[in-house]
Amino acid sequence: MVQIIAEIGCNHKGDMETAKELISVAARVCKADVAKFQKRNNVELLPPEQYDAPHPVPANSYGDTYGAHREALEFTPDQHQELLDHCRSERIEYSTSVWDLTSAKQMAALNPRLLKIPSATNLHWSLQEWLCRNYDGEIHVSTGMTTREEIAEIVDFYEKFDRAKDLVLYSCTSGYPVAFEDICLREIETLRERYGDRVKAIGFSGHHLGIAADVAALALGVEYVERHFTLDRTWKGTDHAASLEPDGLRRLVRDLNHVEQALTFKSEDILPVEQVQRDKLKWQDSASEAA
Repeated sequence: MVQIIAEIGCNHKGDMETAKELISVAARVCKADVAKFQKRNNVELLPPEQYDAPHPVPANSYGDTYGAHREALEFTPDQHQELLDHCRSERIEYSTSVWDLTSAKQMAALNPRLLKIPSATNLHWSLQEWLCRNYDGEIHVSTGMTTREEIAEIVDFYEKFDRAKDLVLYSCTSGYPVAFEDICLREIETLRERYGDRVKAIGFSGHHLGIAADVAALALGVEYVERHFTLDRTWKGTDHAASLEPDGLRRLVRDLNHVEQALTFKSEDILPVEQVQRDKLKWQDSASEAA
């Protein structure tokens, strides 16, 4: 059954009450399966020159420098535990992306069912080795801005640690938002053909507008669909413009569930719903009379 992940990420603007509201809306209104956040140890992740530099888009910044901006959007491990508890109360799964080794250790201690490796750090081998050795849950990996050779290296790496059957690979184009011609949905077919029998599942992480591409991704065989989620696309921040608002995510969940019901073979030549119409409408001469 397809799982829909509401990628809240940093769209909470660093405010816990906003984060909890996003969880509640994703669960109650949208009926998503997972509410996902992000965790960074910015001093570890960013080189000093980037940490101390101005934000490249000052209008989106929550601080005087890029480092201060990133710190303003971070929650502590205790706050992530609070978010996890709120997810449980709302009957939606909690997850988070981990961008560095410290964050991986902190978030693995919360023992969520799945953790995500973002496209930016899917070649961070020491981070992923630690997870392979110390975290028992699913490890989801996005493949944006990653070559086909590097994707093969990622799968080989997880097989080396006997964890490939816990690995979910996501087809992804890293952009905010992504033009339709750059979504490249048929990369899902490539991932399924090359790795479908080696990994747990194939997913799709979209940063585009609308929901049509996600429905097509389901038809191409993905088992997870992840979309950025916000309460207001006009809020300050990088990801809001490429996010779905509540009604968009609600419609996405509805359409994915309906299309999944439709993606079946007939159980018999004439379905019961057809038999009623056949009895009323079907014209049938005998073949011998027609000859």
